[in-house]
Amino acid sequence: QVQLVESGGGLVQPGGSLRLSCATSGRILSINAMGWYRQAPGKERELVATITSGGTTKYADSVKGRFTISRDNAKNTSYLQMNSLKPEDTAVYYCNARITVTMTYTQWGKGTLVTVSS
Repeated sequence: QVQLVESGGGLVQPGGSLRLSCATSGRILSINAMGWYRQAPGKERELVATITSGGTTKYADSVKGRFTISRDNAKNTSYLQMNSLKPEDTAVYYCNARITVTMTYTQWGKGTLVTVSS
């Protein structure tokens, strides 16, 4: 069974940095797009960034210039480097991946909490 596990969340002061990782385990034929989303308390889940298998990236306007998404295809892992963090970045961050096993579907991780506070 394919699983995605996020790590790297925690408490950080405004202006600080964190690096999130999303590790994929299980028997996978291929992974196409990978992405990061977040959900703040009382708000809907929103897109943060995505990256295709070829490395094309897309970012939410609110994180452009501060966050960088990357991936290691050999490790089936994606990363989200978050710099210049703001209190409004506080949320549970989820990764997902478009995975092909015997069929193609989107798998989600369980999330990791990022808290930006002084």
